[in-house]
This record gives sequence, structure tokens and C-alpha cells, in this order.
Amino acid sequence: METIKTKIENETQYNWAMARIDELLPKVNEETPDDDPNSIELYLISALVQEYEDVHYPIGTPSLIDILKLRMYELGLSQAALAKKIGVSPSRICDFLSGKSEPTIKVGRRISKELNIDPAIVLGV
Repeated sequence: METIKTKIENETQYNWAMARIDELLPKVNEETPDDDPNSIELYLISALVQEYEDVHYPIGTPSLIDILKLRMYELGLSQAALAKKIGVSPSRICDFLSGKSEPTIKVGRRISKELNIDPAIVLGV
């Protein structure tokens, strides 16, 4: 008797599951009943894929450097403009972005407020 697998064990299985999800997505929407076979299959395969991705493709917590660069891009800010916005010198921004130094609590508060960044990310917790 063959044992039924309850998880994705390798990239080949993962790639098959991703392709199957792509096939099922057009067949299922918000109005599809929960007992529809395509809906059930999509739910089950998605759960297996999520479990596999959590182990093999984890998404880490973004660093302050990553978030600062993202916000600068989103807001169209240069290092000089960011420095002016949060009240520090452009060289301090360079130090923050290179990881040479971290902002003080006072500057961290301004970064959080002015750039709408979660304080936990600014504090590194």
C-alpha cells in the first residue's frame, strides 16, 4: 500500500503545485461554493505550498536600511532631501544607509513619524 504524502518534499513537487494553482485560479472566485471540488483542491494545494515556502523561501523582517531605501524611492527623496526631512546631515544618512551607524532614539522617532515607518523596525526589534 502506497503512503499518501502530506507535504511538498522537493522543488519538482513545488513547481507542479504552483502550476496546478495557476490552472485552478481562473476556476475559483469569491462566489465559488466552499464545497466545489476546484475550491477544495485550490485550498489544499495552497496550504501545502505555503508550508513549503515558509521553510524554503522564508521572508525575513526588513531592515531599517531596506525600509529607508524603499521610502526614499517611494517618496522620490535623495539622501540630501531625506536628511533635511528628518533633521540630520546628509553624511548621517549615508552612515545609516551603509550600516556604519544607527539613528539615535530622537532621530529614530523623526524617521518613524516623517516616513511612516513602524517604530519596531526603526528600533530593530
